[in-house]
Amino acid sequence: MAFLLSWTCVIVGCLSASLAVTCNLSDLYPPLWVESPGQFSDYRMKDGQYIINSWVYPQRMGMYKILLTQTARYFERFAPENEQNILWGLPLQHGWQYHTGRLADPTHRTNCGYESGNHLCISVDSWWADLNYFLCALPFLAAVDSGVMGISSDQVTLLPPLKDQNLFCLNVSTCRFSFPETMNNWNTFYQHLKLPSSTFEDLLKYLRAAHTATLKDTLQTFEYRFNNSLKPEVFFMKSWSVAVKYIVVSNFPTTLIRTHGFQKGLPPWMLVTGDVAPFISDFTALQNTMLFSLNNLHKVDNATGTLSLTVWKNLMKTQFARKLVLTDLDIFLKLFNTTLTKMIKK
Repeated sequence: MAFLLSWTCVIVGCLSASLAVTCNLSDLYPPLWVESPGQFSDYRMKDGQYIINSWVYPQRMGMYKILLTQTARYFERFAPENEQNILWGLPLQHGWQYHTGRLADPTHRTNCGYESGNHLCISVDSWWADLNYFLCALPFLAAVDSGVMGISSDQVTLLPPLKDQNLFCLNVSTCRFSFPETMNNWNTFYQHLKLPSSTFEDLLKYLRAAHTATLKDTLQTFEYRFNNSLKPEVFFMKSWSVAVKYIVVSNFPTTLIRTHGFQKGLPPWMLVTGDVAPFISDFTALQNTMLFSLNNLHKVDNATGTLSLTVWKNLMKTQFARKLVLTDLDIFLKLFNTTLTKMIKK
């Protein structure tokens, strides 16, 4: 029961997206979305290949932008303006990482990612940046491989980082060699995306499988990057890794509006010594609640081993249960936001 209460607090923060109200969807786009490349011809070409430096923020964001553009036609049946594209969660998360300084060099040995230096640089020493690389490169290259992007599999190459090049695959063939099962999972998602008979729930299921496989393949590889950050941020990294497992099981719809709202509850900067939720003075009530709950979920998960996640998976097996959880917690969050608004007015 304690676990379920803790998880309720976490999902409450995640579901703030259901309350987002905007007159213009473009207001919800991640930072520098408009300025980022929107088609392959915006990238440099050499020897018949498009060359992408994914260690520069706009160039990596451009990969997401092309992916969202090329898959938009498959989501037209769910909502206009590509709002229901469930791939929005990927670029929006990347944008949050950039906006909060999580893509900058945490060791401070270089000026990569800092306003005083090269603010568009993505540091290979950042745990967030390394994990995000694979949540960008693998879905992007699998989309190319599956025929969604309109170019052949040998027409695009990603540049390696300045160091640790052996940890990263750079094109369709090397990523298929290094991560065959995960690339197959992404390919399966795209094949079902093309089918008019696929339901929204079906697509969430296949996206969940691909996303989970990506993290499973890469999380352990970059654990040593924890040494580059302060303890509060490291604990949040670990808590976030755990929380994602629970979020994907619930088939949380990573659409534009929901994901944008969900990120309002995430920490607005890198955590430092002395940042202890729910008592961080410069955080909103939602951000304090979210961080506190994520950290508690991590503790419960760590204490119970696989038991708590197994229980959650069993609870989320039916579509009815998943919808019930989303609906009930949306109602709870409305009450949370109403109370918060009254407190602010006072």
